[in-house]
Parts: sequence; C-alpha cells; structure tokens
Amino acid sequence: MANIKELAKKPEKFTGGHRACSGCIAPLVVRMMYMAADTPVVTTCATGCLEVTSTLFPYTAWEEPFIHSAFENSAATISGVEAAYKSLKRQGKYDKEVKFVAYGGDGGTYDIGFQALSGAAERGHNFVYVCYNNEAYMNTGVQRSSATPKGAHTTTSPAGTLEPGKKQFPKDMTQVMAAHDIPYVAQGSPSFWNDLVTKFQKALAAEGPAFVNVLAPCRLGWAYPPEEGIKIGKMAADCCYWPLYEVVNGETKITYKPREKKPLTDYLKMQTKFRHLFRPGMEDLLAELQAEVDRKWEKLQRMAGEI
Repeated sequence: MANIKELAKKPEKFTGGHRACSGCIAPLVVRMMYMAADTPVVTTCATGCLEVTSTLFPYTAWEEPFIHSAFENSAATISGVEAAYKSLKRQGKYDKEVKFVAYGGDGGTYDIGFQALSGAAERGHNFVYVCYNNEAYMNTGVQRSSATPKGAHTTTSPAGTLEPGKKQFPKDMTQVMAAHDIPYVAQGSPSFWNDLVTKFQKALAAEGPAFVNVLAPCRLGWAYPPEEGIKIGKMAADCCYWPLYEVVNGETKITYKPREKKPLTDYLKMQTKFRHLFRPGMEDLLAELQAEVDRKWEKLQRMAGEI
C-alpha cells in the first residue's frame, strides 16, 4: 500500500493556479498519479476539461512533458511516443527509465477515443491510460455519453414529462478493457486515496498496457457544493454503484467492501441531475436502478470468488 509520509516528500508535478472549477476532482486524479510515479512521466491528454483548464496558453500546470492530443487520439499519441522511446533505447541513444500516461474524460475514452484505446491495448504498448470519468461531455455543455447513468438529466437527455433522463444503462468500460486481456485494469476513486495511488503504482509497474477508470465527480454537471466531491465519491463506493476493484492478469480482486452497503438513493440524492427521480411516479425506475447495482455487485463478487 502507498505510504503517506513518503508521498508527502515528493514535489508536486501538477501545480496549482490552473482553471479547473472549484471542487473539481480531475486535478486530484493527476496529482495522485504523479505521487505514484518514481520516474519521469510523458503525458498525453485528450481535449477536454483537464486539458483546457491546465494549459491555457501561455501557461501550464504540468511540470512533466505534456502533449495535447485531439479529442479522439490520446491513446494513439502515447503509443507513438512509447514506440519512439523503445526505438531510441534499442539504438543506444537513450538509457533513462520513462513511463507513459494518457488521460481522457469519459467522452474521449468510452466514445470518441475508444478505437485508439482499444488498438493501443491490442498492440501491447507499455503505457497507462487513465479515464477521469465525470459521466458526460462536461467541457462542451454536459451532453450525455455512454458513461452517463440511466435516469441522469443532461442537455441531450433532458428529464421532462415525456422522458426520465437518459434511457440506457452506462457502458461498463472497466470490464470492456479487462476483456482485452491486458496486464492490469482497475476501477478507483480519489475518495480512497491509498487505494487509488496503490493502483496507479501497480499500473505503472505493469509490463504492457494498463487501464484505470477513475470516478471524478463534476461540480458543474452533477451540481453539488464544491466541497462535497470527495464525499460523493465515497458514497458511490459505499452503495456499490462504483465498486473498487482490480483485474491483474485476468484475476479479479475487490479492494474495498463497505461494512454496510448503502442504498443507491443515498447517492442519487446528493446530485441535482437525479432530483427528478424523486418525484411521484418514478418509484419503478428507482427500483430498476437499485436492482441493476445489486446485480452487478453480486456478479463482481462471483468473479472475485467471494460468493
């Protein structure tokens, strides 16, 4: 497990003064990744909240080499950099140990960037892909993505008299990446810093592609008080909506089990995007959402050999 005393000694490689919203969780994700790294890191980042708030020309919050990629090709960019690095090492022109990390939001990971990510994983590039998952296209106006939960209100899945928000359940991207049979896949949350930093350490140490899907509550799209992001992330794990687990060389391990599994409604009530679900007539949909969480949690426990 990560050692807080040792981590505190490390210099910050993602500086303050960026333009992220007050209470934004994405910068915490980056800071924890750099805490986990013991070597230089080359970073690519898809166009999105993290990129536009941290690289407003002529300023940057990144203290390590940073490449701004297009919305759809963060994984392809880091693949090329990693391949060039291997070539230089083979030629004896470079001998330092370097790690490679790509970032993308859920829109740039689950949807528009999935082809590049899947291809990079299939080719076996040695890199870590981190999805900071805020469950919608937040940077362009809170439009639904395939990571958006069923029932959520967004500008392209508005809740009204005819529709109760998004009609589909979200894609399980963590399991999609595990199906690529890559060395390391994990699901985490900055609300559990030790768990997440430890998973980043394992991802960086993996020999081959690694994928970490991180829940990153969004102050704007989820509409909660700025100071409540960490609390919301913890509740997501406590109600098993966002279980914390890892898949190491095909073996599934749950890394956090709540002592008392909370009802999903405790989590939904913390976010304005779900407030319409608590109006009269929505009882069946709430029951459906709870049943899906229960089904997936039981399935995960079976995969981990716990039941």
